[in-house]
Amino acid sequence: MRSKTLLLLGLSLLSTVAGAADKNAPRWIGTWTTSAWTTRLDQPAGNSTFRNIVHISLGGDSIRVALTNEYGRTPLMIGTAHVALSAGGGKIQPGSDHPLTFAGRAGVMIPSGSFVLSDPVPMPAPALSDLAISVYLPDQTIAVPTCHPLALSTNFIVTGDVTAQPSLDNPHTYTSNCFVKSVYVIAPDNAASIVTLGDSITDGARSVPDANHRWPDYLAARLHQDKHTAHLAVLNQGFGGNRILYDGSGPSAMARFDRDVLAQPGVKYLILLEGINDIGQMSRPDSPERGLTAEDLIFGYAQMIIRAHQHGIKVFGATITSNEGVRSATPQGEKVRTAFNQWLRTAGVVDGVIDFDRAVQDPAHPTQLLKDNDSGDHIHPNDTGYKTMADSIDLRLFY
Repeated sequence: MRSKTLLLLGLSLLSTVAGAADKNAPRWIGTWTTSAWTTRLDQPAGNSTFRNIVHISLGGDSIRVALTNEYGRTPLMIGTAHVALSAGGGKIQPGSDHPLTFAGRAGVMIPSGSFVLSDPVPMPAPALSDLAISVYLPDQTIAVPTCHPLALSTNFIVTGDVTAQPSLDNPHTYTSNCFVKSVYVIAPDNAASIVTLGDSITDGARSVPDANHRWPDYLAARLHQDKHTAHLAVLNQGFGGNRILYDGSGPSAMARFDRDVLAQPGVKYLILLEGINDIGQMSRPDSPERGLTAEDLIFGYAQMIIRAHQHGIKVFGATITSNEGVRSATPQGEKVRTAFNQWLRTAGVVDGVIDFDRAVQDPAHPTQLLKDNDSGDHIHPNDTGYKTMADSIDLRLFY
């Protein structure tokens, strides 16, 4: 029976591949994604439903969902999964619930280190709307769950299979996205995506939870309001603590570049904002970056620019914002940041420069964030600062 099931799955996947070669086949574009890593859950994951609330950018009439076990050490068993329009507070909008299937089956096994795509779901998903993606995990031991730690959305865990329930009774709340990787929509031929690759500033750290006030969210809203750019999705691949050259609280930007940028369907543009965490490591005597130079950062940036250009992706480089006032800030680190930003502004190696540094700095003290833009920790903007960043982007870059 297992052999027959695997054979049917293989035939279904072959059919999907064949369809992809058909010029009349639907064109799928990423509308939401998150960079996978691991996190600690304070309760067993088995025999539980995880309801993740995700904020999409580009709308569509059909969607598919990617579920992930990329950092799991053992196969992950999915019992059932559903997608619906969120009504807030863990509730779903009446009549919007749809079961997800995988080669026609309700459940699926995701191998260790991998992810799976659902079958297409005919379902209207408006631009800038919130989806509730509910995943039931049968009883199993999950030592290393694949999640994105800083979701900045309230998500829900309930014992048992309640994937189709319109509301949840006494759910446990958490603020990570677990076992959900991406959402795709069928899009017109001119549709494309913008990947924002960065650290916690791109991840939206210290913005108001459940408000979707990360700078990529503000950018998506601006794009949707402009008839010249309403066909563009924004895929946020920010990750807290991320560095260009070395792994830290996750794989380095260079290490995750293929997965988080090049592998995204329909990606046409990349906004690259990285480096402040590499600079912050310079004050640590045990860090490999203690002798970091601007040339080191430039090397890593240049490598990613080359790889993007090889795939026909335009790269917009974003200047590194300040960290003066943070414990890890040093005069030498500021010299590295200043030299790197000067190179980015003048070297002509990117397809455009987005000057976030000048957008959020205090004009009277350019090495500091303007107080109105500062969340209070002197490195992460607040909601106003994130909006200022998004508003500083010239949308004509994408015309």
